[in-house]
Amino acid sequence: MGKIMTLKPWREIAEPHSDVREGKFQQAEFAADLSRVHAGTATGEYQNPVLFFQRTFITEGMRLLLDSVVKRLAGKGGDPVIQLQTAFGGGKTHTMLAVYHLAKGAAPASELQGVPPILDAAGVTELPKARIAVLDGVDLLSLASKPRVHDGCTVRTLWGELAWQLGGETSYEHVKEADLTGTAPGKKELADLLAASAPCVILMDELVRYVSQFEEGKTLSGGTYDTQLSFVQALTEALKAVPTAVLLASLPFSDREAGSQQGVKALRALEHYFGRVQALWKPVATEEAFEIVRRRLFTNINDKLAMESVCRAFADYYIANREDFPQETQDSKYFERLVHAYPIHPEVFDRLYEDWSTLDNFQRTRGVLKLMAKVIHRLWKDGNNDPLIMPGSVPLMDADTRNEAIYYLPQGWDPVIERDVDGERSETWEIENKDTRFGSVQACRRTARAIFLGSAPHSVQIASNQLVRGLELERVLLGVAQPGQQVNLYKDALRRLSDRLHYLNHANNRFWLDTRPNLRREMEERKRRFQDKEDVFPTIRERVQRSFASGVFGGIHIFTGSGDIPDDWALRLVVLPPDAAFSKSGQSLAVERATEILKKRGDQPRFKQNRLIFVAADYDSVSRLKDHVRSYLAWRSIVGDYKDNRIVLDNLMAKQAQASLEQAEETVRRMIRETYKWLLAPVQEARPGKGLSEVMWEHFPLNPGAQNWSQEIERVLKENELLISEWAPIHLAKVLKDWFWKDDVKDVPALTVWQQSCQQLYLPRLKDDTVFQNTMAAGAESREFFGFAQGKEDGRYIGFSYSKRTSLIMDSSLLLIEPLTAAAYMEALRASEEASRAKTAEAGTGASTTTVPAGGGETPRVEDSAKGGYQAGGATAGQIVKKQFYGSIDLDPILAKKQFADLVDEVVQQFTLRPDVKVKIAIEIQAESPSGFDDGLQRVVKENCNVLKFKNAEFEIGE
Repeated sequence: MGKIMTLKPWREIAEPHSDVREGKFQQAEFAADLSRVHAGTATGEYQNPVLFFQRTFITEGMRLLLDSVVKRLAGKGGDPVIQLQTAFGGGKTHTMLAVYHLAKGAAPASELQGVPPILDAAGVTELPKARIAVLDGVDLLSLASKPRVHDGCTVRTLWGELAWQLGGETSYEHVKEADLTGTAPGKKELADLLAASAPCVILMDELVRYVSQFEEGKTLSGGTYDTQLSFVQALTEALKAVPTAVLLASLPFSDREAGSQQGVKALRALEHYFGRVQALWKPVATEEAFEIVRRRLFTNINDKLAMESVCRAFADYYIANREDFPQETQDSKYFERLVHAYPIHPEVFDRLYEDWSTLDNFQRTRGVLKLMAKVIHRLWKDGNNDPLIMPGSVPLMDADTRNEAIYYLPQGWDPVIERDVDGERSETWEIENKDTRFGSVQACRRTARAIFLGSAPHSVQIASNQLVRGLELERVLLGVAQPGQQVNLYKDALRRLSDRLHYLNHANNRFWLDTRPNLRREMEERKRRFQDKEDVFPTIRERVQRSFASGVFGGIHIFTGSGDIPDDWALRLVVLPPDAAFSKSGQSLAVERATEILKKRGDQPRFKQNRLIFVAADYDSVSRLKDHVRSYLAWRSIVGDYKDNRIVLDNLMAKQAQASLEQAEETVRRMIRETYKWLLAPVQEARPGKGLSEVMWEHFPLNPGAQNWSQEIERVLKENELLISEWAPIHLAKVLKDWFWKDDVKDVPALTVWQQSCQQLYLPRLKDDTVFQNTMAAGAESREFFGFAQGKEDGRYIGFSYSKRTSLIMDSSLLLIEPLTAAAYMEALRASEEASRAKTAEAGTGASTTTVPAGGGETPRVEDSAKGGYQAGGATAGQIVKKQFYGSIDLDPILAKKQFADLVDEVVQQFTLRPDVKVKIAIEIQAESPSGFDDGLQRVVKENCNVLKFKNAEFEIGE
């Protein structure tokens, strides 16, 4: 920023004229009217020839024209007829005024700035005063049907008016008869009239407007259509015959300016007659336009060195950042353009002359003057200290400047400027207020102003098949960046504006404002329609569903209520909805919702709790995900409406909408993975004899970048031993020892162990019962882990197998036997078999001395084998030892849960914490109802009692 402060502000080098400074320019500008100057009623700067030439820059075209007029009036050649056919606002009124003041001679030529060199070049020492006639078609419109009275002399036609202006009644006599009859005078009468009035100048303006009111075949007091054309033809011929008479006629530049069909027809005819003798006037060059505007708006440049220093700094800045600016700025001539246009940046002129002058009613010179006068007035008033007045400087928050600009544009620009470009409530001001990086140089509003100046006229042209819209990025930067500033700051501002503004569009590195809200604005409007529960969550659910393959899970339940998640033996993945998100810090809704599902299936208790794994959204990411989903839904509805012809988009917008939809879809896919990144698993700790801990929730992050989501979940489950797909027999043996083989219980149904592993959170979570069966099969050959039986009858094992490979059928009869018991039983079996063999042998020899084991050679009883031939240690004789405890208590049915927990903690644990103490707890429940129990209640209670393994549970009729 340092360098910019050393550049002198424009206000210290170029001071505006007082009428510009005071904001009174417009009133004076409207006075630039040929007829009013001729009548003597114009304001000083137009009426006074000295003041007029002080403020007039004599362009190359004007110099050549004045040279011709001077030579003609001095009788030294020159063109008799000069046609001014320039674009609307091309400076013709100013040119005619210059000729008027020069020819009239109200002030000596030596006092008229810029005129003496023209006289010298023409070889004219003193210019004779000429008679002047001003025929303004608009001013004279009524003459066609209503005669004019001049000091007792009535004129009816254009030629009568011409004669009267050149020499009063005397001159009128030359055309009196033709005027009275409405017929065109001949070449001779007109030549005599001109010769009598010479040197003379005829200035014809808006002639097409006057002639076009004569319809063919219709006669007015002012003549007919044909007589007007005959007059013009005769006049142009007569002028050639009078060496010191000259005619300047202005014709419209285009058919559009000619107006009606009759006007176009009149223009064609007049072009034909003037074309035979005319000298075409050269229009104003853009560089000259710089000087015209500067001369009219500023007094003078009071510090040429400072001005050149500013222009040099800008030129050097553009070269130093050549990648960011248009090619033309790299040419050494651009420095000269900066000097010519100073204190206004050439880009302002380029936009006004190239873009704004294409608008129907924007006059090239006068339009630029009027707009820039208002701009400069406001900047001067506000103490603007910029080194140059740039497109980004245009103060559109100023009502006068804004109104002047939008006057030339179609309806609807006010809200665009107010909301998006400039003003206290605009987005640009809001961004700058919040971000000082932008605010310090007004980066956002300067950028928006430059885009407005460079693109607003395109809103009109686009209807006329203009294919290229908007301002290139390099031109936007040219209109805003100043020496010493980082160009990237404005690029950042532009990116921010592209995201925030409602009427800003961009495509192919071009930017433009439009009165229609851009697609982003439409999208933002539509976003508000979508509700979480009805629209957003179902979309997320569908996307999550698409991302999963079932893999290890028997079911995947996405945003499913607890009542719809089965309570069975299958492993189930539950994906929680976005409103139950997980947060590592503070209260987590995910844990609350997961606990609720874990404990219950609808209104019923859930038993297979160890079959559920949960995936939850990250609390900090949910709002972003919901916002992206809303954007996706909005784009989808826009594209859908376009395809169904419910909205109209041009091709560019349609492509943009489709591209935005695809991008939004990809963003949602990515965001879902980034949001659903927590795996939650319930665990309980249990140490034998010490009871269970509360349910705890472990959380593990999922990698959002993993290609396959299902595989990523399986990886995390496996690595953290949350899911076991291969289980060593030693682990199963430990589980059996810790939880199932107790005291006198030395065998347990395999199905019970499997089912308990599905129910109890402190037991390992197996992938499925195949894992369980594989583990049993793997441990079958070892003596260390367990034995098997296919049932038990009267204390004897059926299908007993130990330390050998066996074929297992996992049904309700398969038993897992504690290894020592299995070994003892196998030993007893062997002994029994030996005894049986011996008995058989003895029976064969008649011997009868062998003792038969209890059971008389039958399969040994489990209880006998368990004794293993050892005597249990007894108490010392004579000492009384209490070996049993019995207690009973009545529990309050309402407070039973708490009372039972206290009972376990305070009493039961006193026994279970000691080794070799066998504890038995029996619970008896009695319930009575005078009115009886309904069928529904009876069914629920019976089912629950079955699941909880009640020995008996019956409803009775009672007494």
